[in-house]
Parts: sequence; C-alpha cells; structure tokens
Amino acid sequence: MQLNRSVGILTMRLILAFLFFWQGYGKVFKFGIDNVYENFFKSTYQDLLPDFLVLATAYYTTFVELIAGLLLVVGIKRDWALYLLASVLIIVTFGHGLAEPIWDASHVLVRAIFLIPLLLLPKDWDRFSLDYLIGRTRDNQLDN
Repeated sequence: MQLNRSVGILTMRLILAFLFFWQGYGKVFKFGIDNVYENFFKSTYQDLLPDFLVLATAYYTTFVELIAGLLLVVGIKRDWALYLLASVLIIVTFGHGLAEPIWDASHVLVRAIFLIPLLLLPKDWDRFSLDYLIGRTRDNQLDN
C-alpha cells in the first residue's frame, strides 16, 4: 500500500509537472515569450486591463509554468512550486473569465485535479522526490 501511495503521488506530480513545464517551454523556446504576449495576451486583454499588467502576467505565468514545472519533475521545493502553479491557475481562470465569461475551462480543471490533491495529501507520501531524500538525509544526520 505504501508503494502504491508513493507511485500515485509521483504519477500526479509528474503529469502536472509536464503539463506546466512543456507549456512554459513552448512559450519561451518555441514561440518566444514576446510573440506569445503580442499574439495572445495583448490582443485578448488590451481593452480590458492596463498593458503593464498584461505584460507582467504574460511573463509571470510563463516563467512560473516553466520553472515550477521543472521543480516538480525532480521533486524539489514541491510545496512552493505548487503554490506558484496554483496562483497561475487562479490568474488564468480570472483572465479567461474576464475575456469571455463562458469559456472552455477543461485545461484549468485538469491541472487543478492534479494540483489540489498534491497540496492536501501528506508530503511524506511523496517518496520519489529530492525533497524526501534531502529530508531523510537530514534526519539521519541529526540522529547520529
């Protein structure tokens, strides 16, 4: 049972990590963040929000997706990565709702379905992570 929990947590963490990481990666390295800003963020929100806020949001959400996704892949600073990714989901939900009150929320809901349980389940069940290994090493050093 303990192995099943650990594999289940790892599976949730990696699916969520790759969903966010590849999205951030594509925005930075495939399309270019400036192109993403000009062709999606600015064109969608230019009449709804101040330009500086739209630009800051484009950069914030993109780099959080990329960096926090990578942190989740290796399982380090897991909770901070999850907090940041939760903020992205809230921003995206607000932004899409502002632009179009009835929108396809499926991409946000899928990520939330993986993110929220990771926040709620005990962190020590996530045994296949650097956080867990660092914690065990630290605990062993304190015992000696």
